[in-house]
Amino acid sequence: MIDTKHIFTINSKADFNALAIQVFKHQYKTNLVYQEFCNHLGKDVSNVSQIQEIPFIPIDFFKSKTILSGKEKAGTIFTSSGTTGSITSKHYVTDTKLYEESYLKAFKHFYGSITEYCVLALLPSYLERKGSSLIYMVDDLIKKSEHPKSGFFLNNTDTLLETLKTLQDSNTKILLIGVSFALLDLVEANQLHLKNTIVMETGGMKGRRKEMIREELHETLKKGFGVSKIHSEYGMTELLSQGYSNGNGIFNCPPWMKVLTRDTEDPLTLQGYGKTGGVNVIDLANINSCSFIATQDLGKVYENDTFEILGRFDHSDIRGCNLLVL
Repeated sequence: MIDTKHIFTINSKADFNALAIQVFKHQYKTNLVYQEFCNHLGKDVSNVSQIQEIPFIPIDFFKSKTILSGKEKAGTIFTSSGTTGSITSKHYVTDTKLYEESYLKAFKHFYGSITEYCVLALLPSYLERKGSSLIYMVDDLIKKSEHPKSGFFLNNTDTLLETLKTLQDSNTKILLIGVSFALLDLVEANQLHLKNTIVMETGGMKGRRKEMIREELHETLKKGFGVSKIHSEYGMTELLSQGYSNGNGIFNCPPWMKVLTRDTEDPLTLQGYGKTGGVNVIDLANINSCSFIATQDLGKVYENDTFEILGRFDHSDIRGCNLLVL
């Protein structure tokens, strides 16, 4: 059994690679779905010795299979958002303490202690359903900020604007985190001039508005909020870790998370730096489910291990997917 404390004490590429191989061996032995997938590809603990050889499970498996490593039962099930009638992903989480440690340490790594901020959340599409891992995280950040004005704002825009004005007058550091369409709704009706504020979008129009390219979205939000840059959070139901961007859509990972890209024509082949490809994520905090996930995002990874998300695969564009379905 791997001691989970090692996940959050990684401080070098060598540490990461060594632990990733240990996690792969653990998950191959204890996650029967992942083991079957690896066997299907001719991969096992005998012929995987570096992270480039580790198989990445298609993210769609979380819609149809129970992805669990070990014998512990899930205490919490996080679910993805989806259109009416669509099949949603289910992430079976045996220990939410791991999730909490992951997002708290990642936030501190990039932004400092959450107690330095007042957290204002504009996440209507997530609040309106159950099982959101994002709501779980933001709710905990709100509580741990210990600021009396931290909270969620669903339809009470006037209260949010009044809170922002009060906080601006007191020079309080603010984290305003919101889903893209809700942030756009806010600035279309109000021209703001925020200071001491991190505006962070979590992506997605959730069917409420037409999708926009990142540059257009961020330009509109920068003008509307009166800020010089828009921050972003990159996370998903199937992960217990997040990447963060402090502007320009370039994301950094915490030390226990890594993004790679795969060839769009051959999903089993990893690519080098600077090439557009399918996004593969290693999330070592996912020790009790699967740490190696092939997402449906398109992106680029750069030499300093930062990454950029360029869009998503259209289903008709996911070539070679039959190779990845058991």
